[in-house]
Amino acid sequence: MDITTTDSSLIRLLQLSSVSLPVGGYSFSQGLEYAIDCGWLRKQDQVYDWLEMQLLHSVAQVDLPLLRLLMQAAQAEDNAEIMRLNDLILACRETKELRLTDTAMGEALVRLLNSLEVPQPFAHGPKAEDVSFVSLFAIAAVHWGINIETAMLGFSWAWLENQVAAATKLVPLGQTQSQILLGELQPVISEAISVAETIEEDQIGAGLPALAIASALHEQQYSRLFRS
Repeated sequence: MDITTTDSSLIRLLQLSSVSLPVGGYSFSQGLEYAIDCGWLRKQDQVYDWLEMQLLHSVAQVDLPLLRLLMQAAQAEDNAEIMRLNDLILACRETKELRLTDTAMGEALVRLLNSLEVPQPFAHGPKAEDVSFVSLFAIAAVHWGINIETAMLGFSWAWLENQVAAATKLVPLGQTQSQILLGELQPVISEAISVAETIEEDQIGAGLPALAIASALHEQQYSRLFRS
């Protein structure tokens, strides 16, 4: 993978991909919490398999191809296309919980980009439309001069680091185990980006039944808790 970028855009990428970015990514387990609670994932190697599968068959098949398309639309200043692709990525979320995870992070990033005076076409506040975090990530990346492949790398790393952080607390994993896991999964990010670069719009989509089931059951679990 040949990635080049300027110092300023690299620093902006680090900012955009940082776990300290105030969008709450670390607090969303995306089905991981339920998978751990019900005993599907108990060990480091099982977490590896779970995250590898998502990187190659969800992130690489949905998020990264749409990130590429959204960045191209943002480069062309085509807000209508950005809105259309935003609707597409939200339609690809298989459960209410996964959609709300995406839109909650998206709305947080809308507010942040507005405060940083980064132009973006989405409204925010009580009447705001649902906006995907991927859409805002793409807009910010273009604004800050980050190229597409580098943005894919940053997005994938942010997703992975947040998921490993969740697993560290929930499995639980030790800090050393978590760092080993991050190291083992780094080559999978490169593979995911290579896959994503071959995906055309009519091929976008993912089917991970266990993830959808875990997310739906986790959603129902919390729904019952709040009603009681």
